[in-house]
Amino acid sequence: MMTARLKDKYDSEVRSKLKEQFGIKNENAVPRLHKIVVNMGVKGAVENKGRVETAARDMAIITGQRPTVRIARRSVSGFKLREGMPIGCAVTLRRQRMWEFADRLISVVLPRIRDFRGVKDKLDGRGNYSLGLSEQSVFPEIEFDRIEFQQGMDITFVTSSDDDRQGFALLKELGMPFRNRDGERA
Repeated sequence: MMTARLKDKYDSEVRSKLKEQFGIKNENAVPRLHKIVVNMGVKGAVENKGRVETAARDMAIITGQRPTVRIARRSVSGFKLREGMPIGCAVTLRRQRMWEFADRLISVVLPRIRDFRGVKDKLDGRGNYSLGLSEQSVFPEIEFDRIEFQQGMDITFVTSSDDDRQGFALLKELGMPFRNRDGERA
């Protein structure tokens, strides 16, 4: 089985750089990518039940893994939402699929976004990073002619580090195109 290009880069370059940069002695304490969670909340799922299935199909094509359908936990009359209704889908990527998805996202998908100037450099305080995409059509696997509706998604990179400095350094070394403070790509 071939290993992902980004995984090879992590093993050969990034791990040693991070170990040196943060003065880490134990090899297992070096920050690493733990998992990637891709989540789609489907707009209009209440009126049209087929939208969740369409979004799940698109997500399966994008990630290479069948998503789980998320259901509403409680009823909200203002949104005409009942408990148990399907409202979205999510996938948790690990190991080989995680590395391949991250590589595709960083090197192919993000540069395809119109007027792309980099992603924000704000992490969650525990070394994890989330970003949102406004449409699924930026992925080359999705055929533009077959898109029934534009659907955004949230992508969360979960790292093994406990603080933002190490998480940011890991993602930066992996090639995440962070935006500088003045708005330009770093």
